[in-house]
Amino acid sequence: MIKASLDKRGFAYFVDADGDVAGNFQGNLIYFFLLGQNKEMLQIRAMMQHVFKVEDVPRLYEFCNTWNRDQLWPKAYVQVTDDGAVVVVGEVSTDWERGITPEQLDQALICGIATGCKLGEALAELKY
Repeated sequence: MIKASLDKRGFAYFVDADGDVAGNFQGNLIYFFLLGQNKEMLQIRAMMQHVFKVEDVPRLYEFCNTWNRDQLWPKAYVQVTDDGAVVVVGEVSTDWERGITPEQLDQALICGIATGCKLGEALAELKY
């Protein structure tokens, strides 16, 4: 259903080796994960294109705390990668234990993509 919804909107995407669907939206890598025992949870994870240094972590914490206070979606957090790079990730998660219609899925995907890109735009202003 995820691929069908993305196809309907003409969005480009790929499927990785684990079977996860992802795409590049305004330079941000956005994944669409199905989680939970019965794959009933949809998590849209936006990995921002802007890479920071460890010295930036305190101001990124402040940025994410402010973002999470002022914005409903996506939840933003700081992640330090194994190689020491620092990135901000945004997540929108929804529980579809009782099922989902194509229209509901489309709305959830658009919400995750649009708000993830909005987070990326705000982060770009912080970077420079």
